[in-house]
Amino acid sequence: MVRRGGHPDHRHVERLAPGHSVERREDLLVGEIAGHAEEHEGIGPVHAATIRPAGEGPRRYDLLVKRVGYLGPHGTFAEEALKTQPDLVADEAVPLRSVPHVISAVESGEVDLGLIPLENSVEGAVTVTLDMLAFDTDLLIQREIDLPVVLCLGAKPGTRLDQVEVVLSHPNPLGQSRMWLGRTLPEAMARVTNSTAEAAQEVAKSKKAGLAVITNLGAIERYGLEVLASEIEDHPSETRFVVVGQGIPGRTGHDKTSVVCFQREDRPGSLLAILQEFAARAINLTKLESRPAKRGLGEYCFFIDFEGHIADELVADCLRNVAAKQAEVKFLGSYPVAGHEEARKKRRAATKAWRTASAWV
Repeated sequence: MVRRGGHPDHRHVERLAPGHSVERREDLLVGEIAGHAEEHEGIGPVHAATIRPAGEGPRRYDLLVKRVGYLGPHGTFAEEALKTQPDLVADEAVPLRSVPHVISAVESGEVDLGLIPLENSVEGAVTVTLDMLAFDTDLLIQREIDLPVVLCLGAKPGTRLDQVEVVLSHPNPLGQSRMWLGRTLPEAMARVTNSTAEAAQEVAKSKKAGLAVITNLGAIERYGLEVLASEIEDHPSETRFVVVGQGIPGRTGHDKTSVVCFQREDRPGSLLAILQEFAARAINLTKLESRPAKRGLGEYCFFIDFEGHIADELVADCLRNVAAKQAEVKFLGSYPVAGHEEARKKRRAATKAWRTASAWV
């Protein structure tokens, strides 16, 4: 794990040998990260010191957090996601205008944690979030939250469906209901807003006729609108949100790690070489996505999510080898898997298949 443009130096790093206890391996890893802070983008000494001891479990914030920022205004899906997290119930939940505003508020200390959308199962990644995490902040992902999405079309009381001329919403809900809109409101124009709740606010305050919003039922009720149609999403979908903040939550045994890799050179097999480091250690990838690396046309970085925690021996060894041999790596966080019971079942099946194949060889 290196800062882009830097060079890894492992001369003073004691090997995380299998003979070490779990606690000792964590101590060594913390020491490694803290001792090479200049080389570890996103993991400085303060971050490293907050890795919790093995077996202590996921971090609970109810005694620590006073303010949580989220993509607002009131009534967004982000607020709905926040409500599903009992230990994030804060003295004050702070709605903020955009993803960059949420990130800035956490960095400045205005809020303790920030909740932002990361991806949707139909529309894909929220690119502003990916780019902020990769290029613009050293905050780390603390947890992920998966929220089922049910979309409704709302308008001012008395508005009929055939009177709708303009539909306002965030780009993702507009995309998730594209076919429904094409069938039901083929002449209506779509207009993008920063959030679904912002769109609901605008429709409620506007004196123009023919405006409607795609949002959740809670926002429609909050802003005094009426439901014109419900469950208008083209396909069942979920949106994944992430909580960002300082430090690394402790291991739970059902964790995920996120990194972004920048290839050092464009050559045949360079991406394969990165992926082989994971395959050689039987580390299961859960996501692989490319984004422009902001270095030049045709240059890309790769966002990789995989099972395991940075304090796990295999994970640390894998990332060390990737950083030393293959690519510059920015660590984005290790955190509990959302819906980990289902993930554990899938992993057990994959592990069984791996062992069967290994026995055959």
